[in-house]
Amino acid sequence: MNGKSMKTVLATLNAKYIHMSLALRTLKAYSGREFEIELAEYTIKDPAMQVVADLYRRAPDVIGFSCYIWNIEETIPIIQMLKKIRPELCIVLGGPEVSYDTKYWLERVPEVDFIVMGEGEETFHHLLQTLDSTQPGQMQGGKYHLVFGLAYRDRSGNVVINPVRPKVRLDDLPSPHYFPEDVAQYSTRVIYFETSRGCPFSCQFCLSSIEVGVRYFDLERTKRDLLHLIRSGAKLIKFVDRTFNIRREYALEIFQFLIENHGGDCVFQFEITADIMRPEVIAYLSEHAPSGVFRFEIGVQSTNELTNEIIQRRQHFAKLSRTVTMIRDSGKIAQHLDLIAGLPEEDYDSFRRTFNDVFALRPEELQLGFLKMLRGTGLRARAAEYGYIFMDHAPYEILGNHVMPYSDMLRIKQAEDVLEKYWNAHRMDATMQYLVNHVFTSAFDFFQSFGAHWEFRGWPRIGHQLEDLFTRLLDFLQVSPMGEHLAVVEGLMKYDYFRQHTYRPRKIWWELSFTAQEHAYWMNEVLQHQSDIFPNSPPLTERELHKQVMIERTKFDLAEYLQEGTSDRRGSYLLIAHYRPDEVATVVTIPMTQVMS
Repeated sequence: MNGKSMKTVLATLNAKYIHMSLALRTLKAYSGREFEIELAEYTIKDPAMQVVADLYRRAPDVIGFSCYIWNIEETIPIIQMLKKIRPELCIVLGGPEVSYDTKYWLERVPEVDFIVMGEGEETFHHLLQTLDSTQPGQMQGGKYHLVFGLAYRDRSGNVVINPVRPKVRLDDLPSPHYFPEDVAQYSTRVIYFETSRGCPFSCQFCLSSIEVGVRYFDLERTKRDLLHLIRSGAKLIKFVDRTFNIRREYALEIFQFLIENHGGDCVFQFEITADIMRPEVIAYLSEHAPSGVFRFEIGVQSTNELTNEIIQRRQHFAKLSRTVTMIRDSGKIAQHLDLIAGLPEEDYDSFRRTFNDVFALRPEELQLGFLKMLRGTGLRARAAEYGYIFMDHAPYEILGNHVMPYSDMLRIKQAEDVLEKYWNAHRMDATMQYLVNHVFTSAFDFFQSFGAHWEFRGWPRIGHQLEDLFTRLLDFLQVSPMGEHLAVVEGLMKYDYFRQHTYRPRKIWWELSFTAQEHAYWMNEVLQHQSDIFPNSPPLTERELHKQVMIERTKFDLAEYLQEGTSDRRGSYLLIAHYRPDEVATVVTIPMTQVMS
C-alpha cells in the first residue's frame, strides 16, 4: 500500500449528536497530510446495525475507534460485526478507556488488532506508517515492536505491550480546527478546545492524576484558533483543560482576549479550580466580562476533610466559597458545581452535609454524580480497602462501600433526579428558593423527600410536560407538613409558571380562583388602571389586554417577598402577567383592596 491508497476511517460514538470529537480531529490533523483519513461520528443512541452499514459503505482498510466509558460497551458489538463481515479489516482502539488494563481489552475483544495507549497522535501515525509498509494480507508481519505506545498480539497470539511513548511536543501538533467541512456545523454543535494537557493535582478518582505536569500550547496559536472559531460562527466552545486557571497570567490573558473578541453570541465554558482563583481575576471578570459569555465548571466533590485527604484532593472550602460567591454576586458568569457521592469514608449523613454546604452557595447548576471506578486510577487499585463494589463494565459506577450501602446510594439517586428537573432546569426558581429557605430542614432533605415521592408515584418511568412538573410538585407538597406555607408556595408556583412562557400560556395547571364574572371585572380594572400597573408599557386596547394579560389571585404579597424575602399574608393580591411581544414577561402583584380605588 501507499499512504494515499490505504483508506482510514476514524470513528466514535459521541454521547450526544451536538458533540464534535476533538480526539478524531486531532488525529486527522496530524496524519491526514500523509494518509487518506475520513471522520465518522455517531451517537450511543444510534442502532449498531446502522453504524456498521455506514462504516462498511465507506470501504476502509483501517478503522480507529475513540473509546470512553460512555461508549465502549456500545462500540464493542459494532467492532464484532465489522470483523465478521470483513475479517481483513484492521481495527484500532484508542482513548482513555482502553489506555489502561490494555491486556484485558485485547483478550476480551479479540476482534481488535491494535490499541493505541495514551496520547495518540504520534503513535497512531507511526502505526499507519508501519501498516502502509506491510505487504497486503500480511498484517501480522509488521514491525510493531518499534511503535512505542502500541499494544497488539504477536504471531503466537500473545499480547505485547510496548514501552510508553514520550509525551509529544504540543507545538508539533497541527491545529484540528481548520477542516472546511466542519465550519457549517459550528453554530449548532459543541466545540471542544484545549489550551493545555495534564493536571497539577493527584485526585485518586480521576485519570488526570496519572499524568505528571502541565504542558501548554503556544498562546498565539491558541488565540488564532479561537478567533477562527468565533469568526466561523461557533456558539459554544468548551475548554477541556483540567484546571484552566492553574497559571493565573495565562488564564487572565485568554479571558481578556475572549472579552475583546467574543463576537456577541459565543459562550465559553471552563473547568476551574475555585480555591486558587485570585480575587483580582474575579474582580476583572466582574467588571469587564459581558453577561452570559463565560460559564465555569467547578469540581467540589466533597467537603469532608477525611475524604479529601484519602483521595489526595487539596481543597480550601472557605476560599472556594469566597470565589463562588463573588462570581455569583457579579451576575456575569453562570457556575456549574459538581459533587461525587460514594467517595471513601463519606456516608449518607456526611454526603448530606456536603450537599447542603455546596447548595448554600446557590450555584446556577449543581450536578450530583456518583463515583466511577475508572481503570488506571489509584482509587480503583485500593477498592478492596474501602469495601467497594461496583459495576463490572463501563461506566463502573459504584454500588456501595463499607460506609455507604446500596440502599443509601438509592436514596441519593432519588434526590439527583428531581434536582436536575427542578433546580438545574430553572423552571421554578422562586418556588425552589422558598421551599429550601423556609419549609424544609435543608435543601438535601427537600430534594431527597421529593425524589422518594417521585419514585413512589412511578414518575421516573414516564415523560413530563412543563405542566406536569408543577402538578407533581404540588402533589408532593399536599402530603407534606406545609401548614401556612402551602398558600405561599402555590402563589410562587403560579408566578414561576407565568415566567416560563414567552407568550400568554394557552393552558394552566390549576383551577382558576375567579368565576367568569369576577375575571371579567378584574380584567376591566386592569384595563382602566394599566398606566399605574405597567408604567413602562404602551397602552393596551381591550383586545390586546385579553391576548397579552393573565390574572390570578395570591394570598400573599409577591412583590414584597421578591424584594424583601418576607411574605405578608394579611390580604388577597392580584397576580398580573403581561406578555409583551418580544419582551420578557412582566409579572406583578397588587393588593386587591387598593388596586383600583
